[in-house]
Amino acid sequence: MHPVLNILIKAARRASQIINRASLDLGHLQITTKRQSDFVTEVDKAAEAAIIEVLREAYPDYGILAEESGHTGGHAGGSDYQWIIDPLDGTTNFIHGFPQYAISIALAYRGQITQSVVYDTVRNELFTASKGGGAFLNDRRIRVSKCIRLDDALLGTGFPYRVYEHIDAYLAMFKELAKKSSGIRRPGAASLDLAYVACGRFDGFWEFGLSPWDIAGGALLISEAGGLIGDLAGNETYLQTGNVVAGTPKIFAQLLQVIDAHRTPGLMA
Repeated sequence: MHPVLNILIKAARRASQIINRASLDLGHLQITTKRQSDFVTEVDKAAEAAIIEVLREAYPDYGILAEESGHTGGHAGGSDYQWIIDPLDGTTNFIHGFPQYAISIALAYRGQITQSVVYDTVRNELFTASKGGGAFLNDRRIRVSKCIRLDDALLGTGFPYRVYEHIDAYLAMFKELAKKSSGIRRPGAASLDLAYVACGRFDGFWEFGLSPWDIAGGALLISEAGGLIGDLAGNETYLQTGNVVAGTPKIFAQLLQVIDAHRTPGLMA
């Protein structure tokens, strides 16, 4: 295992202790609304602080992009490296006691994701990937499914609550894909949705209006598991646009075809 990946795992497990303790007493959570349908709790902040403490101890010069604390630049020789952190992906699920949330941490080198961890603390499922080294679930190698036909595919998605101006385009995509696939699920934690594509539980996924920390950890899992991931045009700018399509190679292409037919002029790739 890559030494950086060991640090990522250590940081994720440290944060999981905070999250798991808090999950036993949700009634006392302090919840703040950042914007409509977007919440933050003291658990998000404490978990993020724990992650950053572990990462900074090991690599003090690396930059950080984290959901709650924002962007911190790297120093000296570490400026090309950046940690991308979502301490609790699926906060809305968490505060309702809905057991679908995860910790996502990735390392980018000059904008390319090289190491990632997505940790489902409820199921104790640890997804890991190193660029060129494959993707794993609890140390077992994972691959995307062998699905090649959209009408056989189980798809994941997320509602674009941050970009409501594109809801009509999204609903048109949803309607057509609901007819052409075997089913669509919306669990509510994008990092886990992407991890599920990587291990074959989903055959494809699409969503737009995401943040880099929602995507980064899962993106490397998919590419290392033999899948494809891109923006709404199939290109590699998904971390910048926040719009993402992923799946097995065959399903990826078929998803793009449906999505492209419903893209409106104001909806970036």
